[in-house]
Formats: sequence, C-alpha cells, structure tokens
Amino acid sequence: MQLVIISGRSGSGKSIALQALEDIGFYAIDNLPAMLLGPLVDELRSEDAQCTSIAVSIDARNLPHALKRFPSLLDDVRARGVDCRVIYITADSRILLERYSATRRRHPLTRDSEMSLAEAIENEEASLGVIRDLADLIIDTSGLSVHDLRGRINQQVAANDNDELTLTLESFGFKHGVPLDADIVFDVRCLPNPFWDPALRESTGRDKCVIDFLEEHGVVADMKNDILNWIERWLPNYRASQRSYLTVAVGCTGGQHRSVYLAEQLAHQLAHQHPGVRLRHRELGIQKTLHEPDHHDVDFHITDS
Repeated sequence: MQLVIISGRSGSGKSIALQALEDIGFYAIDNLPAMLLGPLVDELRSEDAQCTSIAVSIDARNLPHALKRFPSLLDDVRARGVDCRVIYITADSRILLERYSATRRRHPLTRDSEMSLAEAIENEEASLGVIRDLADLIIDTSGLSVHDLRGRINQQVAANDNDELTLTLESFGFKHGVPLDADIVFDVRCLPNPFWDPALRESTGRDKCVIDFLEEHGVVADMKNDILNWIERWLPNYRASQRSYLTVAVGCTGGQHRSVYLAEQLAHQLAHQHPGVRLRHRELGIQKTLHEPDHHDVDFHITDS
C-alpha cells in the first residue's frame, strides 16, 4: 500500500496537489484528523476495500495535540509495512498574503480568532513545523502556476514508485531568496561574474558566450569539481538514510549566469551515473529531466502563478 500525506501552509496549493493525485487514481481525503491515520490504513487495506494508493491532507485545522503526536502516528503507520511519504507544500509569506488578498478568502486560523492574516500565516507555519521536519519532499510554489504544481506532483510523487532517490539540481539568485525546498545550498557568488560585461549581461549560463567566459577562469572549474566530488561522495549516504528526494541548490546573485552554468554542468555530469536527474532554473522558469547520458531531454517553462 502507498500512502501520500500532503501538508503545508494554507494557500500554498495543498488542495491542488491532492486533486492531482486523485485524478491519477489515488483515494483522496481532505483534512483528515491525524489521529485517524492508523484506522484509515487498516480499513482501506482490508480485503473488501482493496485500496493500494491513498492520499490524505493533514493541515493546521487539526487539533494541536494531534499535530504534536504526528511523529509517533507516522511511525506507527510505517511499522505496518505501508510505503508512506510526506509532502510539504509551502510558499513565501509575502506570496501567501498576495494570494489571500486576491481571492478575498479567509485564512482557516482567522475564523475563530482576532489575529491578523499575517499573524495567522506565521502561526500556521509554526504549528506545522513538526510535519515539515519529517517531510520527504518540500515543494515551494511561490513561482509555480497550478499547471506546474500538478506537473511536479505527477513527476516527483506519483511517478516515484520505487526506492530510488530523486536528485534535483536547482539554480537560483540570492537576491530573490534561497529556495524553500532546498536541502543543500552552494554559494557561488565568489566566482567571476559575467553580469559586469555589458555584452553578456542579457545572456544566461546556458548561452555559449557566457559558457566561454566562465570556462576561461580556472576557479570556475575548481568550484564545479569540488561540488561534484562532494555530491558523489555523500549521495550514497543520503540513499542509505532512506531519503526519496534530495534537492541541491546552487546560487549566485541574480540566478542568471554562474548558478545556471554550474547547475547545468553538474546535472549533465551526474546524469551519466544517475539517469533521471532533474534540473531546474528557478529564475529562468525552466525545468527538465535528464534521462540519458546523451542528454535527450525537454525543457519545461514555469509560468508565474
């Protein structure tokens, strides 16, 4: 039996993620009381039900004491031999404020209290911290559309039906904030910056002119090799720890030149030994999966939500 637990901040896209799983055959339940996880599994794995794929949403509408018990409840379900994965959906607080202002919906935590929307958003994050800490995958929807989020769920959750670790390389710009879903972050702002060359300013780390500029500097190759060696050295340990997902983020100032180049180089080299490496350029709105060493892959452009 496969059980996917969706949790996260209100307004971040939990309902969309749950619907995406329901559309591909999961038995989906919204706002499940955490205390009912065990009984639900027992009921749906019975001979009469014969349910093999379940998706539930557990969020801040739960009773506080139930959320605090979530770690033990999760351990109990996994002890029953259930393949259980926890997916945490989040977004930047400023984005959530904008989404609530645009839709004029009430935040669940403001319905029976006098707290402001901003206070409710922060309090919710604190109350769900115990679930976030146990998440197998964190998805930041700050820059994703509904279509993009559904795609991420289909690719990273529904399609990941084996024990293989899914490795993602992501480029980003520090001036736009560190990705909320990054597990490991490398800062490459110390490298020569093509931005200061007016002829290269509008290009990206995927363009030949920028690639040629960066490859003229030996320190760039040193950084690439050091990061590559670190990933290859420690990836087996992450696999051994039963992780399903690992996101390695590489950041420069704007997320257009240096980080893009290095993420591309690292992903393509790692794909030789680890087919299925995922590559994302957050600031460029591009994501793709590298299936084969000859790099027959397709770009997908992320649109603003």
